Amino acid sequence: MPWLTMRQRPGPMQAKLDLWLFKQVDNSALVLFRIIFGLLLAVEAFGSMATGMVRRQFIEPDFTFTFIEFEFLEPLPGNWMYVLYSIMGVAGLLVMVGYKYRIAITFYAITWTYVYLLQKSSYNNHCYLLMLLNYIMIFLPAHRSVSIDARLHPAMRKEHMSRWIYVFIITLIGIVYAYASIAKFYPDWLDGSFPRYLMSIRGKDWNILQEEWTHEAIKYFGLFFDLLIVPFLLWKRTRWAAAVASIFFHIFNSVVFKIGIFPYLALSFLIFFFSVEKIHQWFLWKKPFYSKGEVIVPKSRKLILAVNSIFLLVMLLLPLRHWMIKGDVFWTEEGHRLSWRMMLRSRSGTAYFTIHDKDTGDRSIVNLEDYLYGKQINAVQSKPDFMWQFAQRLKKEYAAKGKDIAVYVNAKVGINGRRPSQFTDPEVDIAATKWSQWEHQEWILTSPGYAREEQRKK
Repeated sequence: MPWLTMRQRPGPMQAKLDLWLFKQVDNSALVLFRIIFGLLLAVEAFGSMATGMVRRQFIEPDFTFTFIEFEFLEPLPGNWMYVLYSIMGVAGLLVMVGYKYRIAITFYAITWTYVYLLQKSSYNNHCYLLMLLNYIMIFLPAHRSVSIDARLHPAMRKEHMSRWIYVFIITLIGIVYAYASIAKFYPDWLDGSFPRYLMSIRGKDWNILQEEWTHEAIKYFGLFFDLLIVPFLLWKRTRWAAAVASIFFHIFNSVVFKIGIFPYLALSFLIFFFSVEKIHQWFLWKKPFYSKGEVIVPKSRKLILAVNSIFLLVMLLLPLRHWMIKGDVFWTEEGHRLSWRMMLRSRSGTAYFTIHDKDTGDRSIVNLEDYLYGKQINAVQSKPDFMWQFAQRLKKEYAAKGKDIAVYVNAKVGINGRRPSQFTDPEVDIAATKWSQWEHQEWILTSPGYAREEQRKK
């Protein structure tokens, strides 16, 4: 960097870091990922309407279970949710072709955040990852080449990008897979009981998936795939074998579990592990290839490093928050979300909500079907945050009628097909409690079979 004065020259360590992070590399991988990502965004939006998901999640229910503290969000009235998803689909196509890219990806990021926070009855970590990627892609120069924007505005066209983009994306992918593997180191996965149970309910149409050797294979493959896939993709000698394993793993998940676009999104990450020369040669051979290898340190260097470091640190720490909360996360569910705990457990239960009129002393059992539909009923009978939110809704509804009520829930929950055990303290008015994302709710028993008296011991 000869243009810097002696006082401005970086130290040896900073110079090496700048050389590594801000060396310019061909941007074919990022450009190709934008094309695939935009197509998947469009498929997700249009597919949600075609499969009836929009109708089931937003139009038919009387209300939706939002993320806690986002209760102010409500579905658009009438059929406007169809309109919203249609525009989201168009935005995905605009991202794919790179037209008005920043506007399109920002719109999709905001609207996806809205629908993500609006309902969690069909929550999975894939939706969370998609939200993160939308915001990340806003700030990446993915539209600088092979795009309508670059064709219309030649001055913005670039065939290169800083190497830190590769480092950031691969690190994020590594975090996701690593936590998915770590979470599997628990008894029900290690002894094969959960893979066996999972295949009995999700793979029942496939005889081969009911074989004992299949369960053992799923156990070990699922465990070590998540743990080793990123290191093996980074190592040239194992890259192709890891890529083939990844294709098998994600296609299997797509066929058996039918989890939407996520398996194909995960496969698109393979782009970042192969050499830029190969990606350019295989997919974008008409695009000019950049090979100068310049080092361009932007004025915003410190901001870029700070934002990336803070974001990745949050991604590292957030999945660990359940260790701060009393009880086993598999049982209490507290700290489960936003932590890449994927395909680990199946919950079922029964819950009876009792309304106690504080003025008259009358008690009545709530008929859940008067308020909820299929997935909502299953969730409110097995997941504590749904129980708490439903109690708050009942209290608010009765308050509007001038009645002051208490809400008690007597719930029994079973994990991975086990016989249900007592989950809640049926003598606590949960409508009068507060919810915290960082603390244990004392009305949730900390493990199966705990008596209420044991739970109350200090």
